Amino acid sequence: MSEQTLTDLSQLGAAAGVEAPAKAEPKRDAQGRSYATGRRKNAVARVWVKPGSGRIQVNGKDLPTYFARPVLQMLIAQPFQVAGRVDQFDVVCTVSGGGLSGQAGAVRHGISRALTFYEPGLRPVLKQGGFLTRDSRMVERKKYGKAKARRSFQFSKR
Repeated sequence: MSEQTLTDLSQLGAAAGVEAPAKAEPKRDAQGRSYATGRRKNAVARVWVKPGSGRIQVNGKDLPTYFARPVLQMLIAQPFQVAGRVDQFDVVCTVSGGGLSGQAGAVRHGISRALTFYEPGLRPVLKQGGFLTRDSRMVERKKYGKAKARRSFQFSKR
């Protein structure tokens, strides 16, 4: 058995006709938009991203109107800041289900995925920031004999 280095093995693959993986192609519709679905808790967001001035519309309302809390607005803007694309894309999304926090997380997830479809080169940056991972934490179900999921009723000796 002879010793082979990684360069020897890569040359072997090239000689055998094995091609390098193709570059990811941008996925855009006829209007030049990219679409993605984002999910968080029970919320589902359908997100369209296109080049523009940085306007974000959620369910027909502007971002500060729909998500009044600054923390949620900051959460939604994070993918653009990490990718270095602040005020370069317009976002239109519809979101349903869950509460405001879950909806904001779903919109953020959808924006991140749509950005990678529009510009595949952004994928490593967004993936390293954890924006492409769907947060799978859900509310635990209520069990019978309990006040909530785990909380017991108050104990009384008499």
